[in-house]
Amino acid sequence: MRNFLQQTFASLVGSLLGLIIFSGISATGLLLLLFAAASSSESGPEVKDKSVIVFDLSMNITDGEPNPDPIFQKALSGVEENRMGLRQVLETLEKAQRDSRIVGVYLDASRTDATNSAGYASLKEIRQALEKFRASGKKVIAYGKDWGEREYYLSSVADTVVLNPLGLMEVNGLSSQPMFLAGALEKYGVGVQVVRVGKFKGAVEPFILKQLSPENRQQTQKLLDDVWSEWRNAVGGSRKLTPQKLQAIADNQAILEASTAKSQGLVDKVAYVDEVVNDLKKLTNSDKDDKTFRQISLSNYAQVPAKSVGLERNSKNEIAVVYAEGEIVDGKGGDGEIGGDRFAKIFNKLRQDDDVKAVILRINSPGGSATAAEVMQREVKLTRQVKPVVVSMGDMAASGGYWIASDSNRIFAEPNTITGSIGVFGLLFNGQKLANNNGISWDSVKTATYADSQTVSRPKSPQELAIYQRSVNRIYNIFLNKVSQGRKLPESRVAEIAQGRVWSGTAAKAIGLVDEIGGLNTAIEYAAKQAKLGKDWQVKEYPQTSSFEERFFGISSTEEGKTIFGMKAQQIKPSNPLTAELQKLQQELATLQKMNDPQGVYARLPFNLKID
Repeated sequence: MRNFLQQTFASLVGSLLGLIIFSGISATGLLLLLFAAASSSESGPEVKDKSVIVFDLSMNITDGEPNPDPIFQKALSGVEENRMGLRQVLETLEKAQRDSRIVGVYLDASRTDATNSAGYASLKEIRQALEKFRASGKKVIAYGKDWGEREYYLSSVADTVVLNPLGLMEVNGLSSQPMFLAGALEKYGVGVQVVRVGKFKGAVEPFILKQLSPENRQQTQKLLDDVWSEWRNAVGGSRKLTPQKLQAIADNQAILEASTAKSQGLVDKVAYVDEVVNDLKKLTNSDKDDKTFRQISLSNYAQVPAKSVGLERNSKNEIAVVYAEGEIVDGKGGDGEIGGDRFAKIFNKLRQDDDVKAVILRINSPGGSATAAEVMQREVKLTRQVKPVVVSMGDMAASGGYWIASDSNRIFAEPNTITGSIGVFGLLFNGQKLANNNGISWDSVKTATYADSQTVSRPKSPQELAIYQRSVNRIYNIFLNKVSQGRKLPESRVAEIAQGRVWSGTAAKAIGLVDEIGGLNTAIEYAAKQAKLGKDWQVKEYPQTSSFEERFFGISSTEEGKTIFGMKAQQIKPSNPLTAELQKLQQELATLQKMNDPQGVYARLPFNLKID
């Protein structure tokens, strides 16, 4: 046995060494690389005096997954990943505001080929951080070639907004174009039956209709109007333009050439990028012979230690921020999903941790499995009995996302957060016609009337549908009761504002579904006050990011592409409208794959609501 173990150990060591040699990295080189990465993480990157932070607006900003050390990333792959967490962006801008070495922020909107996943609620938080940065007396300069409303929403904050002479600016309002699959399902013989509660529950409409129902059109129109109103007020306030003028531009011009954008007051200068660089050289006191201005990227500057500008907090008192981002699914869930069991376990652990004085539940979810939402909500409720639980709603906290938020001490949302959608539904597919058309049929032998009710070989009978409807009604009533108890509203009032209807954050506050308009940092400050912590606290984020070993050695596959050394491949924005529509179809089908509720009942946002 001893010889066997020795041989096995020697074989493992030999294999490991062979792998290192095969990879072209010596053991010494690997150790030096790890040491260099660790050293750079402690000291942070070099920041020269009078530097400008470059904020690439094509960056993929997620809700809760901070970017690993970009220096280490680049050392491994040669490529710096363009991704950061929202709170990391906010903290980095606050740090830059206090750092005397930083004189400005350059908003680079010249690249539009990457997909920024941040919605308008997240962008508003970033916009407010940029406004505070500018109010401190430091400069914000924005440059772009092809501005859409999303990029311009941030760029309009700048002291100077510059558009390329050949550039264009899109100011044509907001739209949403859901895709309907009913015609295709009908054509290929896939039957669909629906059980639902709530006249606004549009999540099932893509599978049974060929266009929006009047109720769904009404709620979508109201939501877009609210988000568009906030856009016009925010942009108009920065550019000293009235909302009415911006509306007139959207209605009558839509696409503006550079000279027109300047004459309308949307941009300050029409210039090429080299001219912008020259201006930034002057701002940073760079030599004329220098190739570019003195700069550091936002992601690299994020690695500068907070203690260097007096922002570091060291305290045993912890405010836990739990990020619930993605579809709510039963079980543990995977990347980009909120697994009910996994998140319930996190709350259970935080509830029993005496160092955790308060919990922030940050939600960015369209909802999903009603069963998983209930598993999570129970743990949220139990945690609230021990310590404050405050909800911060991101871009959306709808249906199941609102379910898990309903029983908290306080709910914060941005004006353009998509929320509400209190309703439930079930989708029942069958392939009888599809199979019969291709020579396939089924027969059945059973011992009870409903023994084969789960089959996909035939449509459900009226009696079977009644059973499913009873289950949906029961869960809907539970949902109403939870909102009524958590929000201290009469159940009759909740029934009026429920019906599966989607609301903006502004509207949700007016009807009592939201307590206060504000972002993640506002929610954290409120939680600290509720826990009576004063300034003696620090934030810790959950689910915790992967370990160094997992990031270095982990190779996994996600929806967004391959992950190598813990780094995701960048998503590319479709180059033509047809490709965009094909991707939309892919997203609809991916949503179906995530529907794993054991009862087949879902509390989810109406369709994959995307605002363009």
